[in-house]
Amino acid sequence: METRGIEDMFDFRRFPKQAALLLLLLIYSPVGICLMLIRIFVGLHVFLISCALPEGFIRRFIVRIMCSVLGLHVRQKNPRSRDKNTKLYICNHVTEFDHNVINLLTPCNTPQLEGSTGFVCWARGFMEIHSTASQAAMKECLQRYCCTDGTAPLLLFPEEGTTNGRVGLLKFSSWPFSLTESIQPVALRVTRPLISLNTPESSWLMELFWTFFAPCTVYHVSWLPPVSRQEGESSQEFANKVQELLAVELGLISTKMTKADKAEHIKRQRHSVPQRAASVTPVRLGFKVQSLTTDDHRLAKMATQVKDVLPHVPLNVITKDLAKTNCIDTTITNLLEIKEDTQLEAAEIATSGASKGGSHSSASAPTIKPAAKSFGKTPVDRHLSFQERKEAMYNFARRRYIEKHGLDQDD
Repeated sequence: METRGIEDMFDFRRFPKQAALLLLLLIYSPVGICLMLIRIFVGLHVFLISCALPEGFIRRFIVRIMCSVLGLHVRQKNPRSRDKNTKLYICNHVTEFDHNVINLLTPCNTPQLEGSTGFVCWARGFMEIHSTASQAAMKECLQRYCCTDGTAPLLLFPEEGTTNGRVGLLKFSSWPFSLTESIQPVALRVTRPLISLNTPESSWLMELFWTFFAPCTVYHVSWLPPVSRQEGESSQEFANKVQELLAVELGLISTKMTKADKAEHIKRQRHSVPQRAASVTPVRLGFKVQSLTTDDHRLAKMATQVKDVLPHVPLNVITKDLAKTNCIDTTITNLLEIKEDTQLEAAEIATSGASKGGSHSSASAPTIKPAAKSFGKTPVDRHLSFQERKEAMYNFARRRYIEKHGLDQDD
């Protein structure tokens, strides 16, 4: 297996980056909105017809023709390779409607492993599992289903999450391969013009609306010959072998990225946006800060409040500290401590120079005077004096801030 950058396997942008495609999408948008409204109306009829007609070839044929009106076009390759005795189909996962599309070609059931149950689960074409208290109970329930005669094959997606279908496959989970000794691999490739097939944090309902908006979505289903487990082969080794077969068929990379890696990547992407916004340097005009994001407006307002309390501190220094602390009181304390450290260092230099250089050093020393009545002779005394002066300056700054903004003293 090969490890590839996980950011290439998902599309976080719904629209293309190229200017020409964006212009084309803008021109198409009125047509797409009209198509979406019409297809919503037709989709309700497709749902009613699929519920009214009994399971069989006629129902699948009619629904497939009507799905073409909805923009869902299905093409299959090597249909003769499909084994009617196989009880488990293994497929890669690209969109939220993969199981519906494959069900148009052959009867199969996909269990709902997570998400809504009840009517929504049934309406989306999933098979609801009642014994889902644990993964062991779920596996036992599905094993019994596969051993039951006359049942439709199971369709499972061992990636357990969708990708953009262009770069690689997520690592296959091993538990689906422990259900039966023989499986039928199904390679799925999906294409759509102008807009992405999916985005990681979008709901299935939003994906349905975008599917209706798009000109068309073409599903290419390729049936691979059945694969059986070899003697002494573990479930994970069996899963890796099938993953490699599907990757070769699709021309993709077989990665070690798991569903958990995808969730972690989505979390990082979600938090990286405000961090990038906070890193934008504000533009200062006088005492007014102009910015391009909401976080910059908030940071500029906080910087102005600190500037009112500490007018001698440059605004860029305040903004830099606020970006780290994100707290007005903490920033004021930090800036006061910086000032006190500078004053203490200067006072120590002045005292040392006076003791060594006599009147000449005293004349050239800084004119900084400590708040204490006399400068401490020992480091302990000077530290106590520093703490007292820092506390006094902090209380003064706090009172000035409270009086300026009309806050309650107790708060």
